Amino acid sequence: MTTTTDPDAQRRILHRLRRARGQLEAVIAAVEQEKPCRDVVTQLSAVSSALDRAGFAIISTAMKDCLADPEAAEAEDGVTTAELEKLFMMLA
Repeated sequence: MTTTTDPDAQRRILHRLRRARGQLEAVIAAVEQEKPCRDVVTQLSAVSSALDRAGFAIISTAMKDCLADPEAAEAEDGVTTAELEKLFMMLA
């Protein structure tokens, strides 16, 4: 299954993932610098949230594609509405 055929949605998803990557780098640096637990956990929370938002954006876009043309979505990606529901629940 592709993440999206919508260039704007892909741009937003990549932006979120790049932000998460930057936040993860900050977590690694905080651990390496022996920063306080509060700082590390705060950064971890930000990474987790950014990844969740990216995952929900990917699933949301796939759901829109599937609803717009269910037969084409299933034929192209092999994705079904049941599978999208399972993916959504993995993030919930």
